[in-house]
Amino acid sequence: MSAFAFVLVITAALAHAAWNVIAHGVSRAGTPFLWWGAVGSTVVWLGVIPFTGGLGTDDLWGFTLGVAVSGVLHVLYMAVLQRGYREGNLSTVYATARGTGPFLSVIVAVLLLGERPSAVALLGVAAIIVGVVAIGLVDRGRSGGVRRRIDPGLVFGLLTGVAIAAYTIWDANAVRTWSLSPVAFMVGTTLLEIPFYTVGVRGRWSAVRMLWTTQWRRITAFSILSPLSYILVLTAIQIAPVALVAPLREVSVVLVSLFGVFVLRESRPGWRIAASAVVAAGIVLLAL
Repeated sequence: MSAFAFVLVITAALAHAAWNVIAHGVSRAGTPFLWWGAVGSTVVWLGVIPFTGGLGTDDLWGFTLGVAVSGVLHVLYMAVLQRGYREGNLSTVYATARGTGPFLSVIVAVLLLGERPSAVALLGVAAIIVGVVAIGLVDRGRSGGVRRRIDPGLVFGLLTGVAIAAYTIWDANAVRTWSLSPVAFMVGTTLLEIPFYTVGVRGRWSAVRMLWTTQWRRITAFSILSPLSYILVLTAIQIAPVALVAPLREVSVVLVSLFGVFVLRESRPGWRIAASAVVAAGIVLLAL
């Protein structure tokens, strides 16, 4: 991976971790938060499009198809993820999703996109995925509840991982095939998400207004940082293999975990730090 692409993805991870820390708690508001996120992201970044190459292409059909499919995939991803958080243990869903998504992205990138990462790079990918899953499983089983034969957290975690891989591969193929501007592509995607979330909040507009009144600062931070993180990832995907970019962006999980250790004083700090060290080793291998 080139130094520039590496810096882009690490910066994206920092932005992703930052908005997760800032928006900690408010994101649990569910669909009202997702609605504000889509609206805010569209409004904030719409004005940036003319300064970042416009659409990036004259192929309006390609641009429309790219953002339309991406918008649907991102909404499906959020729907499955939210359902998983309702049905299963949060840490189980999160760990399974963040590990499965990059793993499947690597497999698909190699089989369908013809990417051929080196053996060292693949070892780094494996280390990152193992470390991310280990971080997510720290608290598994600590919450109460009746054990089930099939853990719904694992089921919805896997489904979420499939959704992550689907939008990652589609978005990579779209921006490469039609030479789309990452900013315009991101704005188009969030714009198309608004109608879906509008349906989701029907009859709950008082909750939507209240959320803005009490949490407008966090919503604004999300609207800036969340799209920025993915714009940087899309830019990196244009110059680096998806098989390397997809796992490396999960560094954000490590950053949030370390925040939990040193700021929030969360449980089992040794485990969290050790898992983070495994991810750090994978990052070093990818940077070689």
